[in-house]
Amino acid sequence: MKKDIHPTNYRLVVFEDLNDGTKILTRSTIASEETTKWEDGNEYPIVKVHISSASHPFYTGQEKLVDIEGRVDKFEARRKAAEKAQTARAKKSAEPAKKETEEKATAQKIG
Repeated sequence: MKKDIHPTNYRLVVFEDLNDGTKILTRSTIASEETTKWEDGNEYPIVKVHISSASHPFYTGQEKLVDIEGRVDKFEARRKAAEKAQTARAKKSAEPAKKETEEKATAQKIG
């Protein structure tokens, strides 16, 4: 194994989940300028994360949408627009076929 490739500056760090406010104290090498007081009265660096095991559907067993910067809304808008366009195309392509069958029906009645 290679020597001296692993970091040596591990320290206790608090990770805060922005979805539900859950805080986890663990060891990490990540740098942070913010600090917070932990339950033991000591101050530790804090890192804010968008999702953690406390809010991830795989760990919680609950399906919930975590909307960061409106991504879900943008996706829903694109999906609805695509469905509307597909419906319009299907309707437009069905109208000429309907007219042709009506013309044939009237032609058959007359002739």
